[in-house]
Amino acid sequence: MALIVHKYGGTSMGSTERIRNVARRVAKWARAGHQMVVVPSAMSGETNRLLGLAKELAPSKKETAYHRELDMLAATGEQASSALLALALQAEGLEAVSYTGWQVPVRTDSSFTKARIESIDDQRVRADLDAGRVVVVTGFQGIDPAGHITTLGRGGSDTSAVAIAAAMGAAECLIYTDVDGVYTTDPRVVPEARRLHSLSFEEMLEMASLGSKVLQIRSVEFAGKYKVPMRVLSSFTPWDIDINEEAKSGTLITFEEDEQMEKAVVSGIAFTRDEAKISVLGVPDTPGIAHQILGVVAQANIDVDVIIQNVGKEGRTDFSFTVNRGDYQRTIDLINHQVIPKLGAEEVTGDDKIAKVSIVGIGMRSHAGVASTMFRALAEENINIKMISTSEIKTSVVIDDKYVELAVRALHKAFGLDQAAA
Repeated sequence: MALIVHKYGGTSMGSTERIRNVARRVAKWARAGHQMVVVPSAMSGETNRLLGLAKELAPSKKETAYHRELDMLAATGEQASSALLALALQAEGLEAVSYTGWQVPVRTDSSFTKARIESIDDQRVRADLDAGRVVVVTGFQGIDPAGHITTLGRGGSDTSAVAIAAAMGAAECLIYTDVDGVYTTDPRVVPEARRLHSLSFEEMLEMASLGSKVLQIRSVEFAGKYKVPMRVLSSFTPWDIDINEEAKSGTLITFEEDEQMEKAVVSGIAFTRDEAKISVLGVPDTPGIAHQILGVVAQANIDVDVIIQNVGKEGRTDFSFTVNRGDYQRTIDLINHQVIPKLGAEEVTGDDKIAKVSIVGIGMRSHAGVASTMFRALAEENINIKMISTSEIKTSVVIDDKYVELAVRALHKAFGLDQAAA
């Protein structure tokens, strides 16, 4: 039998009864002969509660020492849920032991509140598995070279689970969530959205980066890099569902070789409303102009998404880009104070009521006319496209925020995503 990693989100761990059901599910897999490593998140709402307390007591100047203590605090949420799960597994008659990220240890860099995993020492975990124990490892956390506790940022438990699966050569990493898989688009927007049986790492990475909230993007990067098959499935199915049925449920995130994947030109539609567009008008049409504008933005730690530079006219051009809506005003201020005076640009304009809609599919590589189908579907709904961005397996458009749901529904229908695959 195989080494399997299970990851359970905060909702799945939200009460003692839910933890008991998680323990019963894990016990079912263990009794089927699998070696089990389980990575739980903190109980639902616990991390927010802890950080809320920290906010009340925080110093006015938030330096590195402050962020170190945030990690010390936030890590306790996963420590509590891991110990509770180990107790529940023991109540099921299994030998179980829980470890924190620094006991394994999961080694990270020293970027408090957003650390990155560098290596995992699996010796201790393997010894327990060989002794017949179920091992519970806290997600979301690790230890830096100086021995400080670190956390991986929001959604970091997904990354922890995949990293442990990669380090230990697990057969599969099962991510249990409050949804039963990855859908062609958000079912709340398009009721006809279908759950996908399988998806490539590349497609899932694009969908995660373009607005799909099912998986944390770093976990997909990890899985793709180390070729760890992931499965997204629901923790709210009955725990005693037949294990063979459960092992095939949800959505498998895997390699491109699946023949079925080639049949779908577009696999899904992602969207995000957290966008804002900024245009710097009348900048000199000279080499290095993009760096002079975006370098200032990058130094302020603001991520830039879609970028367009218009054709120059009489030595001047217009330069547009998008940022997260939360960074909109700060970016406008930066451009006004640091870019316009230096470059002699005419003005900066902006629009914080835009959204990005994207079609994703590895089949787009080998099919012509996909983008034109997208543009025609939007034109038929009188939706104006403000910006376009493409890659091998995705096409994104920036449109007015008010048209997002109409656009998603139109595209879902245009690409036949409401129809089951043949």
